[in-house]
Amino acid sequence: MVIPQPVVAAVIIPFVMWRVYQRIKRLMVRQRSQAWRHWVGVVLFPLLLIVLGTIALAHPLALAGMAGGVAIGVVLGMVGLRRTVYERIGSDFFYTPSAHIGVLVSMLFIGRLLYRGYEFYVAGVSRPDDVASSPLTLLVFGILAGYYTSYAAGILRWRRAASPE
Repeated sequence: MVIPQPVVAAVIIPFVMWRVYQRIKRLMVRQRSQAWRHWVGVVLFPLLLIVLGTIALAHPLALAGMAGGVAIGVVLGMVGLRRTVYERIGSDFFYTPSAHIGVLVSMLFIGRLLYRGYEFYVAGVSRPDDVASSPLTLLVFGILAGYYTSYAAGILRWRRAASPE
């Protein structure tokens, strides 16, 4: 008996999403703030936005989707920073992120990646080089990049303000 690929995908994708959710949820607990990790987020995501934006120049709708996603992500990042619990113990910095926002943004991105994988491998609908022409994909990536960039920048600002002069 041969099981059709869409049926296999319909069973596997929810399981993968659940496992990813469980993994991401563990990251939403109290964490030690390490400045280098925040700097990686502040530098890496804007670089990726520039690369994807350059590729998407031929697709104005996709570029608009990415710009809208970045705006949404920055707003979510600012809300997340307000809901974050900050602690300074001696010379160490700790923070507890807002679990709901971080999990939502991460799951949205992982869900889009899984759907694009489904389109490519099972349905044969798209090609890998279509990423920069998809408004929805760039919208979702823009949300992720805007959120993590603004969140990391906010944590760095908090660390600077909480450091003794």
